[in-house]
Amino acid sequence: MTVKAYMLVLAVLLSALPPAARADLHDAVNWARVQGCARSIRIPLRDSPKLRLAAQQMATGMSLHAALSSAGYLAARSSAVHLSGAVSDAQVSRILSANDCAALTDPRVVEMGAQRRGRDLWIVFAAPVALPSIRDAALIQRQILDLVNRSRESGRRCGSKPYPAAPPLALNPVLTDAALAHSREMASYDEFDHRGHDGSSPAARVARAGYGSYLIVGENIAAGAMTPAEVTQGWLDSPPHCENIMDSRFSQIGIGFAVNTASPELVYWTQDFAAPRRDHIPGRTAPNP
Repeated sequence: MTVKAYMLVLAVLLSALPPAARADLHDAVNWARVQGCARSIRIPLRDSPKLRLAAQQMATGMSLHAALSSAGYLAARSSAVHLSGAVSDAQVSRILSANDCAALTDPRVVEMGAQRRGRDLWIVFAAPVALPSIRDAALIQRQILDLVNRSRESGRRCGSKPYPAAPPLALNPVLTDAALAHSREMASYDEFDHRGHDGSSPAARVARAGYGSYLIVGENIAAGAMTPAEVTQGWLDSPPHCENIMDSRFSQIGIGFAVNTASPELVYWTQDFAAPRRDHIPGRTAPNP
């Protein structure tokens, strides 16, 4: 998060700007974004009521981070500009075009909010966090499974240890229940740990979910990633997590995530890996005592 402040030089020539830049503040900002910068972007910024509230909070002396939090805005990225000195809309276009094109033309930034107070103006730019939706859980699980199996198909190095190609993993509903339960628990307690809040181990949770007799169990967890690609790449970049993904002894996987917007991590992820005994079909018998 960044905040820039400028004192206005009153000698700014308004005639240097086209009429389109003078309609209102929102249009003035978007003129700078779409036309005023050398590397312009054609998608204008949307006006956000929450970012307007954040700008109001900044006008009272709040930091950008505190203002966004107070407004209930979850930002993936954000910046703010403070202009002082009876700034007109036309002057806003000129100043932003001259000083803030890098932030203004970031295609990931899609919303803005502004607040005038006397001779001062605060403008907040942001990109909202795109949290994974529970409605898309099945799709997200398939995406992660596909990324994992692509890695297993080609083989890879986990740190200094090379792993050959391995057979694809099958998504198992019982392992998915165990993974989802652990993600929900981590999100609920804002705890990031393989050990459950009740002291349970990954193997104990897999058994409790009803998987039954198994040969081996493993678990990957993550927090803070927003997308299937981001969380999977994080696991693959970490040697111990990568080793679980590439371990040919595993034949099945469960995938779950949970969201807690009150937590700095926001999203908690779990992968549970296992291999059943050959004489046992997971999910159809009682778990081991």
